[in-house]
Amino acid sequence: MKLAVSTLGMPGEGLDRAIEVAAGHGCQGLELRLHPDTGVHAGLDAAARASVRERIEQAGLRISALAGYAGICEAGPDEPVVEALRADLRLAADLGAPGVRVFPRGDDLATGARRLKAVAGTAGDLGRRVLVETHDHLATGEGVAALLAEAGCPETTGAIWDLLHPWRHGEPPARTLAALRPYLDYVQVKDAVSAQDTTPVPMGTGSVPLEEAGELLRADGFGGWVSLEWERTWYPQVAPVEEILPGAAEWVRRFIP
Repeated sequence: MKLAVSTLGMPGEGLDRAIEVAAGHGCQGLELRLHPDTGVHAGLDAAARASVRERIEQAGLRISALAGYAGICEAGPDEPVVEALRADLRLAADLGAPGVRVFPRGDDLATGARRLKAVAGTAGDLGRRVLVETHDHLATGEGVAALLAEAGCPETTGAIWDLLHPWRHGEPPARTLAALRPYLDYVQVKDAVSAQDTTPVPMGTGSVPLEEAGELLRADGFGGWVSLEWERTWYPQVAPVEEILPGAAEWVRRFIP
């Protein structure tokens, strides 16, 4: 089982507490949100990077991904986006994370593809991947797949299927998986009240088609990381992530080899 939990679900609790929660609830990994508030970001010096890696590894955990915030299709000049992403990739290499999450933040495929190509050399040299999440302007599997096909860098790029966003934009899970199949590296699992009300709720109590998605992934033989992205940072009124992790672990046990 390759279950991770995102530090997005533990706002203000710090890395040591995140490690404790993950290790104590049957996780194998941590998805680290890159932000000054979390204490993990590209501004860390070499000693701080070594400390982060050591603490996670000593707990028997791995970093499943770094959740960065670069907008790969965002309007504006390429250089700031490319340099920020290169910095995140270097951080990933230092921490032992296999890849860095990026958001679309736009729908200009040519811009996004150009930037993915621009960082491909760095990513390849470091042995890391850039993972585009189904989110915002390219919320569907078909949207992200079109971007990755345009980029043509399969060795250094991949997709994150956030189970919420394609569905709430009208794309059924079967269509999402069909589009993402050549690129799928990573799944973010969560449940929500409805397509219109994305307030997080415990697994299996909302409207996200978790059973359907799970059956599809199992039939397809997906064996990558599954991360519980419990968005308590954005919804501070919801339950602590410790109460949600058992449901996520059960989902992974049922559907992911």
